[in-house]
Amino acid sequence: MSRIGKSPIAIPKGVKVELNGKVVKISGPKGNLQHSLPEEITLKQENDFVILARANDERNSRALHGLTRALLNNMIHGVSAGFTKELEIIGIGYRAQMRGKDVLNIYLGHSHPIDYFMPKGIIATVEAGKGNPKIKLEGCDKQLLGEVAAQIRRLREPEPYKGKGVRYVGEYVKKKVGKAVVGSGK
Repeated sequence: MSRIGKSPIAIPKGVKVELNGKVVKISGPKGNLQHSLPEEITLKQENDFVILARANDERNSRALHGLTRALLNNMIHGVSAGFTKELEIIGIGYRAQMRGKDVLNIYLGHSHPIDYFMPKGIIATVEAGKGNPKIKLEGCDKQLLGEVAAQIRRLREPEPYKGKGVRYVGEYVKKKVGKAVVGSGK
């Protein structure tokens, strides 16, 4: 049996798990999420735990068993505690600000500012104090949160010579040495 798939998922207080056919709906204080179970996977709820089982021991069923358990665990954690990602903007003149609740306005050295519209379920805040501005993203859907952070990072990826651009907080960018002048040429 799958080592990940066989371990039960604890349901914290305030989280509600509903099974409607093959659709699992999870709701909590941070939001609501739903997921369609694969045909090979069955779900049963005992006390404050969710237990997944698979129909057979085929390779695909074993893989889906662990994957489904991990996805449901992330959903339960997301609706109870939520997930966060932090990005920092490094570069002179690079800055960000929120326009309203759902528009992130970013200046990244292009000829124009970039407006990034936040999808439903993602909350962004900008900390623009002393030092580099930081963008903090929060949400209950881990996959959507990671995709939004990657799209914002892709607007100006960190370049290897000066390190300017948008990067995750704590991300290390290996710097390259620029061209070296060897002699005067005389």
